[in-house]
Amino acid sequence: MKNKAMSAALVAGAVATAVAGLSVTTPAHAQAKEKCYGISLKGKNDCKAGPGTTCAGSSTVDYQGNAWTLVPKGDCVKFGTAGGDFALPDGRQGSLTELDRDLPQA
Repeated sequence: MKNKAMSAALVAGAVATAVAGLSVTTPAHAQAKEKCYGISLKGKNDCKAGPGTTCAGSSTVDYQGNAWTLVPKGDCVKFGTAGGDFALPDGRQGSLTELDRDLPQA
């Protein structure tokens, strides 16, 4: 009986240590990203695409203003600026808040 109790205690300790390690790394990773609205192609958003939608991949219009994609912190404001990997068509720009443009037809 002692061996079973000792084994259970060791497993519980290992699980607690692993869980504690995960909670330390998760906030830092989450802080390194930001939601950027209006940059996703149709069906390529990370989450939220306006009322009545589910989540990832639910945008129905390219550059939908109420759909967001996670980008490295500080990059959202670069979308729509001249040149490079951050170019968007027709003067569009990324935004840290929802945009009232390129919304699906009701």
